[in-house]
Amino acid sequence: MALRNAVMAALLEGEASGYDLAKGFEASVANFWMATPQQLYRELERMESEGLVSARVVQQERRPNKRLFSLTDAGLDVLRSYVAHAPAKPTAIRDELMVKVQCLDIADREDIRAVREAVAERRERSAAKLARYERMQERMLAGRTEDEYFAEADRIGPYLTLLGGMAFERGNLRWADTALARLEQRTAARG
Repeated sequence: MALRNAVMAALLEGEASGYDLAKGFEASVANFWMATPQQLYRELERMESEGLVSARVVQQERRPNKRLFSLTDAGLDVLRSYVAHAPAKPTAIRDELMVKVQCLDIADREDIRAVREAVAERRERSAAKLARYERMQERMLAGRTEDEYFAEADRIGPYLTLLGGMAFERGNLRWADTALARLEQRTAARG
């Protein structure tokens, strides 16, 4: 998937500045696609030059003017074609922590402690992210059941991706809890 598809998916929510998109990526699209603000701005410029998005300038008083981007009809057509015809590539995980965990058997006690700390940090980040996702879920449901939401909502895609992000973070928490417990057992057994 190209970054442009993720940007266009984010713009389905409506007009947004590059800054808004960067924040939105962190809160929602980051469930399935990561990008730096610099990458987003470069992609928006390319997409504008290709006619996939349009931008309008909003004058601001005590701040620099901002540009608000929205999908053009051509952008919507490209996004529809992507949804309908582009095969989804399998996910490839590239995770440096997993490589370190894989190498634990050659590590000394201090190195194992450093890996345990890294696993604990990942657990904390996942717990915080899951809590944020759960707050987003509450806002989206607004007192409704999921069945009511799916029956009434104009767009269900953001909720489904939120559920995917929640499942991912719950999986991270389960793995981290298991890894931490096993590392503790191993350390205790080896004195």
